[in-house]
Amino acid sequence: MSFLNRLFGRNTSNKDQPDISFGRYSDAYKDDAQYDAWDKAIEQFEKENYLDSYQTFFSYLRDEKEDNVTFELDKGVLTFEFMQGSRKIKGTATSKKVVAKAKIVKTNKNLKVNFMRRLLEQNYDLKYSRFCLDTDDHLAIIFDTYSVDGSPYKLYYALKELATNADKQDDLLLDEFRSLDAIDTDHLKSIPIAEKEAKYKYINRAIQKVVDEVKSDKLDANQYPGGIAYLLLDLVYRLDFLTKPEGFMMEALERIHRLYFANAGQPSPEKNSILLKELEQLLERPKEDYFKEMYQTTSTFGITTAVNYSRVVSFIEGELGNMYWYDDNGYDKVACSVPGYIVGYCLFNYAVPKPCKDLFQLYYQIMEPGYFHNLGFQPYRTKDGTFDVKGIKKAIKKLADLYGSKYEGFAPNTSVLEFKSSTAFAMSYLKMMEVLEMTKVD
Repeated sequence: MSFLNRLFGRNTSNKDQPDISFGRYSDAYKDDAQYDAWDKAIEQFEKENYLDSYQTFFSYLRDEKEDNVTFELDKGVLTFEFMQGSRKIKGTATSKKVVAKAKIVKTNKNLKVNFMRRLLEQNYDLKYSRFCLDTDDHLAIIFDTYSVDGSPYKLYYALKELATNADKQDDLLLDEFRSLDAIDTDHLKSIPIAEKEAKYKYINRAIQKVVDEVKSDKLDANQYPGGIAYLLLDLVYRLDFLTKPEGFMMEALERIHRLYFANAGQPSPEKNSILLKELEQLLERPKEDYFKEMYQTTSTFGITTAVNYSRVVSFIEGELGNMYWYDDNGYDKVACSVPGYIVGYCLFNYAVPKPCKDLFQLYYQIMEPGYFHNLGFQPYRTKDGTFDVKGIKKAIKKLADLYGSKYEGFAPNTSVLEFKSSTAFAMSYLKMMEVLEMTKVD
């Protein structure tokens, strides 16, 4: 069940909320039983009880809500299978060896040089696994190790590398090389056409609004490149979280993020120009290309880094003050993009504590009422932008009730929230989050 369903509940006066998930999957939110399984797997491995260790290791990986991992021991062979986005990874483990494999695409006999070169370059960057062609002309990625050298630590990082690369490459290769065929897609769950339409329209509207704002010259791009960067990066992270893209779209957003932060010596106006062109190219993609990448997935590994609450606070403190000048000088869209950037950056890069994640998601629902309304959610603002003050405070109170027993003193102070404008609300919301009590109860 999604966060918004948990928030509203199924037995309330509110209508049922759509079961739509947002943002990147993270495996950082494990329960005590899973952490106990990890410790036990290490202990069993050190005693050279390899098969017992591996069974316990897959219990550690298994997310009951996701139903992402299955395994079975029969006659000294442990067979396992787990999901990572669009890919299914299968393998076996014995007391001697562990082997895992994910099929990616079906190839033909006439393989192009640039296709093979890319895979060769990818292999150079991989630490544990490797791309290969199997006897049935499938492009696959495999990992194997002797059990004596296959500790749970090694298995975790090796299987994560294999799974995340398999998940990323299939849609990218199919989009670029039309001669390849998709395989092993029976486990993917389609999403309703209405949801696809809402996401597609939002992607195009959101990009076009930012492109128009940047090109309007309201803010001098050379004199205030920081403001332009906030607009562009806020958009990138917002699209990533709210539309949960796969394949080409996901890689495009990640590439834009890398382009901005990769070269510290490159002038900011030049970076912004590159980012703007990348976003404009997304506007040219046909609807059908977006639609084929929209599906529900199940995952086992996350790609974000787990951080504690103090890291979130430090980021808010370091960035939020940058919105004041833009707000005071009438650049309200740029001012509002600063807290949007803070929320999006944290969700894009980090696995923040669960209460923070849910508060960030609620922030998006409040700030993007049209999109959530089109998805079928109860909005927190009217069409003219008026805030549902009572509804917002009630939603935050429900989060306090949900997490109060798990985090000592967790009680967001809604009295500090301001509702006179979007910028005032955004600023006050993050200030509310900046002073939370977030001590996890053991």
